[in-house]
Amino acid sequence: MNGVLPRNRDIGIGQLQDRAEWIRLETIRLVEIAGSGHYSSVFSCAEILSVLYYKAMRLNPAVPDWPDRDRLVLGKGHVAIGIYPCLADLGFFPSTWLDTYTRLGSPLGDHPDMKKVPGIDFSSGSIGHNLSVGVGMALAARARRSDARVWALLGDQELNEGQIWEAAMAAAHFGLDNLTAIVDANGWGLDGRVGEVMSIEPVAGKFAAFGWDTVDIDGHDVAAVVEACTRPAEPGRPRMILAHTLKGKGVSFMEQTPFWHLGYLGPLDRDAAISEIKQRMHA
Repeated sequence: MNGVLPRNRDIGIGQLQDRAEWIRLETIRLVEIAGSGHYSSVFSCAEILSVLYYKAMRLNPAVPDWPDRDRLVLGKGHVAIGIYPCLADLGFFPSTWLDTYTRLGSPLGDHPDMKKVPGIDFSSGSIGHNLSVGVGMALAARARRSDARVWALLGDQELNEGQIWEAAMAAAHFGLDNLTAIVDANGWGLDGRVGEVMSIEPVAGKFAAFGWDTVDIDGHDVAAVVEACTRPAEPGRPRMILAHTLKGKGVSFMEQTPFWHLGYLGPLDRDAAISEIKQRMHA
């Protein structure tokens, strides 16, 4: 079908890393428009978003609701600010929409609305429910005899939600090898370190016990993310990618602190953050 972006597109590791850095820069720019926003939660999964949107997922920007597209559902829906630039860049909607982010009447809100934003597969808000949504989408694809794949991006503290484990049990029971969950394990939630608020370990062991195929990676190693996201599925088993990441990754004064989960950069800090990110990008 014309306009389809296939899976496993030909793009280099360096280019994908630059896309991740660009996602960080665009997040800073959009927060500047809004006056407040989520920095560190996006920065921890920037490489994951880069690989999904520019390499791994089959998409059709010209027909956003194409039935055989791959789908991404967001447990951590506040990372939408890092996804909107990707959707605009790929042609899902005009890039001018980005300049209206969170403004009155804009389709682009802090959390994504599937009824307003082309390329958003399901709305988000309260955490914990979108892995269940992904299970339903994967079952529906099977019923339609479609080879569409479903991806669910989860936060690690989100795993405190009991519904996650009901969905994990169901996905394994139904043998949903067209479903992949990625846990952005950055170690922090809004109210502190995940392990101190409510321990979730061993994450990989728990999913494996439910019957999932589990992969443990450095979530900032683009080559490792590519390999995990593009390797063939194990027949009859959903896949869980445990991506170890750093909250605030890429801006040194944001890393491993809870204070930039939601905030606003003043001019000096903003310029320092932008400079640090740009220094890593290829010419």
